[in-house]
Amino acid sequence: MQYQNKILLLSFLASVILSLIIVPILRKLKVGQIEREEGPQSHLKKQGTPTMGGIIMILVLIAVGGFLYMDFAKDQPKIANAILPLIGVSVGFGLIGFIDDFKKLILKNTKGLSPRAKMLGLLVVSVAYTIVLVKVLNMGTQIYIPFIKEYLILPIWLYIPFAVLVMLATTNAINLTDGIDGLSTSVTTIIITCLTVISILLGIKEVTAVGTILIGACLGFLLFNLNPAKVMMGDTGSLMLGGAIAGIALYLKMPLLLLIIAIIPIIETVSVMIQVAYFKKTGNRVFKMTPIHHHFELSGWKENKIVSVFSIITLLFCIIGLCII
Repeated sequence: MQYQNKILLLSFLASVILSLIIVPILRKLKVGQIEREEGPQSHLKKQGTPTMGGIIMILVLIAVGGFLYMDFAKDQPKIANAILPLIGVSVGFGLIGFIDDFKKLILKNTKGLSPRAKMLGLLVVSVAYTIVLVKVLNMGTQIYIPFIKEYLILPIWLYIPFAVLVMLATTNAINLTDGIDGLSTSVTTIIITCLTVISILLGIKEVTAVGTILIGACLGFLLFNLNPAKVMMGDTGSLMLGGAIAGIALYLKMPLLLLIIAIIPIIETVSVMIQVAYFKKTGNRVFKMTPIHHHFELSGWKENKIVSVFSIITLLFCIIGLCII
């Protein structure tokens, strides 16, 4: 536990220090948030807030993860080698988000990556990670079924598309959750903490190490991301965190647990699906605006209240998740 505390503290301090360095650079480069005119009017004041801050968490993950890799490689090479795919899938998704942000904010290409190119990139990373799990690390194709507490072995031809679907759905859900100051960071930190606790209970050191780095990186970033945000994570951060959550859940063989512990990102996604389907059918809206956090904003809730309530709900469902494994 002392080792984990050191990792957490090191990651937190690295995140804070990098934020103090990188946020002014982003501001100087005028890498600012672009608010949609059709979005909540209260968000127009956020226009120009430095974004692409997810690069801070990526750098922390690479730096501290690299240090841990070398440390484990001395006497626990198997754990060291298992750390690399977990870092790789997170950074891989983050890089796709970075390219999208870079095109939109630095190159001033308002469209960024085309939906097709973005999906292709996410698909490549997802398939590569899944193949590494099954063929390189020989993790098998079992998935844990909550409540009944049994493992189900899927045929590989079914497991690979299932795993890819989990990763694409998770990254999209986390991306949708990133809509107000501190929301996505807070919710994902709690989810990653839950998955890390599970890894501690199961004695899976590589997940514990990577999960602890991510928790520290998120907490440090959160100091600058809470309302009023001094920096936003952009697609760089939201895709990285989505990839990390999905990657860890698959490594633990518990992707179905995300249906419980990631309840807020799921609700955010479902709210968009309901809104689009209902509007196409009737021309009317179910919610004032989606994702659903905007509905609560337009209903008079302050951003901090939304973040607090959504975080508490996530915490409660994570506790439920821990009780049923």
